[in-house]
Amino acid sequence: MKCFPVSKKGLEQFKIILEDWIPKNASIALAYEDSYIYFAPSFEHVNLKIERKIHPESVAARVIQTRIKTDVIVDSTIFGEPYFVMGYPIYLDQKDAALIIIFPSSYTPVKKEPYKFLTGKQEDMWTPVPVEEITYIESLQKRTWFYTNDDQFKTNFTLKELETKLPEFFIRIHRSYILNMYHIKNITKDITTNFIIQLKNGVELPVSQSYINNLRRALEF
Repeated sequence: MKCFPVSKKGLEQFKIILEDWIPKNASIALAYEDSYIYFAPSFEHVNLKIERKIHPESVAARVIQTRIKTDVIVDSTIFGEPYFVMGYPIYLDQKDAALIIIFPSSYTPVKKEPYKFLTGKQEDMWTPVPVEEITYIESLQKRTWFYTNDDQFKTNFTLKELETKLPEFFIRIHRSYILNMYHIKNITKDITTNFIIQLKNGVELPVSQSYINNLRRALEF
């Protein structure tokens, strides 16, 4: 049997302390090693089920791996409606763990100033890149890459996280792509009437049907 680093009584005391600074209808979870060891759902999340094992792409996994506070808007495909989730790195029994706060659907996070730079990695070198120079961002093989006219960089952010942190001239056009609209050369249709965007550097990107209305509204065509 797996031995948890905190007793049930200790976890309940942890919850009482947190209730002083989080909304009363928020839920609390603790992730330790590869599992959730505690989940206290609010009345709004009483039917919310969390798998015992931590999903490798979850906020909890990201926090434990990077040791960085992480927040993200989780879309409706997971909980039935969007929720704001925040994860904090903590230590339990001298090991990396994560405190996860699931806010109620009515909660509106304070809007932060959009990113002016993204820091990208190439091998063992990190480079801050002004967002204006980024042509598009791609999710490929469970990793996120962003591109300039001359370079390719890796980032730890997901596309979903970047959607809320980039300036408004970035737009999601596909489940795998976010585009800088200032780098669009033209928009055409292929033989199946799907939209194709050609960038000024010659790169072509598809627009999926689920995002075409967003693009039309943004560019008014």
